[in-house]
Amino acid sequence: MLKTITNTLATLATVATLTLTATGALAASDKKVNIGWTAWSDAEAVTKLAKKLIEERLDTKVELTMADIGVQYQGLAAGKMDAMLMSWQPLTHKPYLDKVGKDIVDLGPLYTRARLGWAVPDYIPASELSTLEDLKKPEVQKKLSDRIQGIDPGSGLMQASEKALKTYGLDKYQLVSASDSGMLAALDRAMKRNEWIVVTTWSPHWMFASMKLRYLDDPKGALGGLESVNALVRKGFYQDNPAVFEFLNRMVIPIGDLEAIMQDAKQTSYEQAVDNYIKANKTRVDYWVTGKL
Repeated sequence: MLKTITNTLATLATVATLTLTATGALAASDKKVNIGWTAWSDAEAVTKLAKKLIEERLDTKVELTMADIGVQYQGLAAGKMDAMLMSWQPLTHKPYLDKVGKDIVDLGPLYTRARLGWAVPDYIPASELSTLEDLKKPEVQKKLSDRIQGIDPGSGLMQASEKALKTYGLDKYQLVSASDSGMLAALDRAMKRNEWIVVTTWSPHWMFASMKLRYLDDPKGALGGLESVNALVRKGFYQDNPAVFEFLNRMVIPIGDLEAIMQDAKQTSYEQAVDNYIKANKTRVDYWVTGKL
């Protein structure tokens, strides 16, 4: 009888241990983080880099939610989204931050020396078009067919561009909305035909490494100056997932490295470019993940 009881207790202990182990494994695998993003080349690079490291090094599933930038700010403020890695500060996203900044947590810059602007192909003579002021010249306006090629409506760049139209008295121009890829397709078509075009764009962007372009000068500062791109998380995220919070807090990437990822992705894919970067930058990446130098 004693032997039977002993064996029974041992079996129950084993079952309990296996149950706890399975439950623990399930809990670990069930961890999930929702990150918002928009299909801008720099945002895609940094977001997919973070996703790869969070999933593989921090054992946390990452769900990416593509949404308009305004929706992302609202989602963070409402606690329906965990993070976003594309907050342009201090000017570009100021309207969003003014509305919901008190309801979110700013982890600081992911990268710096970012900027917005309007760019033209380098074959357009600088003597005819070098600043936003030059766009008022009738001959320039005619060659551009009264159009400025923009990106997605509602973005900070498009809001700044609307302001630039008013600041420089460019009311005869139409600011055309499109996705990032739509803007690039319009630029590519124009350059193949040697046509005049002005596009709204930003740095970092792989287009400056692949095409001969230049920014137009903005003497009145309507499009802003140098900016940082910050990581934001919802309130309470640290308490729910301290490891990912600390990772995002440490993640700072030189803008030149980000542009290299973007250029690599253009030739391969963002996933392959991210893998290549992680392999080539072990010390930096290990610090992001562990906090140890």
